[in-house]
This record gives sequence, structure tokens and C-alpha cells, in this order.
Amino acid sequence: MKEITKDMVIGEVLQIDRGLAEILMKAGMHCLGCPSSQMETIEEAAMVHGFKADDLIAELNKYLKSAE
Repeated sequence: MKEITKDMVIGEVLQIDRGLAEILMKAGMHCLGCPSSQMETIEEAAMVHGFKADDLIAELNKYLKSAE
């Protein structure tokens, strides 16, 4: 299983599993297809959207583990 880390770019995360998009959208990241998603890390996006990256990463990795 690939593990999501806070230094991963959002576009890279979406390439791992498209199901992760729903979790990112629920976190307030509604522009997953915008150019910044190809350059912005999970940690940077979390700061911009006002939440803790560690909480989101835990949820993303929980999804990946359950999808195995």
C-alpha cells in the first residue's frame, strides 16, 4: 500500500486512487483539477483551507487501507 504524506502534491495523491478525491472535496478542496493542485502539497493546501494536515492524512490513509 502506498502511504500518503503531507509533502505529497495533491495531483500525486489523486493518481494513487481516485476515491481519495471525495475525501479531499469534503475537506474543502473543491478545485482538485485546478493548476495549483499539481504544485501544492497536502500540507500547503491544509494551511490555505484552515485545517490540520495530519487529520486529513490520517483519513486518506485510512481510506487506502480499507480499499486493500
